[in-house]
Formats: sequence, structure tokens, C-alpha cells
Amino acid sequence: QVQLVESGGGLVQAGGSLRLSCAASGRAFSTYAMGWFRRAPGKEREFVARISWSGNTYYTNSVKGRFTISRDNAKNTVYLQMHSLKPEDTAAYYCAAGNSGSGLGPATWDYWGQGTQVTVSS
Repeated sequence: QVQLVESGGGLVQAGGSLRLSCAASGRAFSTYAMGWFRRAPGKEREFVARISWSGNTYYTNSVKGRFTISRDNAKNTVYLQMHSLKPEDTAAYYCAAGNSGSGLGPATWDYWGQGTQVTVSS
């Protein structure tokens, strides 16, 4: 069992920055791969970023160079640092916990947070 709680969402103007946090329960946190997904209205849940237990990262092309995923195992927390935000980044953002096989597809992840809303105005 692991529980994930996202925070840090809000309203920001285009070009601005925001940092999302995902607080995780569980003693095995450091062994999980962690990811961020987002879901805009009327769209499917979309992969955003992934970080392995060892710190290797992977990003979808649309956020590469603008977003940074990181983790602090001592705090059982994963972050998504977002800058140069665009209106098309507007979505509910979800963190997820998985394993070495968790990747682009939401179904490959084991645990999910409740989501936090990010709205970027023009």
C-alpha cells in the first residue's frame, strides 16, 4: 500500500512557474519509480515525466526543457518544477508510483494521487 497526495496547483499566467509536490506514504518509497501525468478536459490522461529509484528521468517532448521532475527520498516527496508555463499545460496533474515497467501508459502504474489542478491563463 502507498498513498499519494499532490499539492501546489493553482492559477498562473503564461510564462510563469509553479512547483507541484507529491507526498507519499510507505517505507518502500525509495524503491518506486515515480511519475507525473496530466489530464486536460475532454482528453485522455497523458504522461508528463518519470523518475526512477536511482534518479534517471524521462520527459514527454512537450515539457522537455521546461519541467523538471525530482525526488527527495528523505521526505518521501516527488516534485514537478514547471516553468515557462503555457495555456496548453492547463490540466489536472496526477502523481503515480510504479516499478521498472511503469512508463508511458497510465495502466502500467500501480498507485495514483487524487490530482491537483493547474490553470495557465493567457
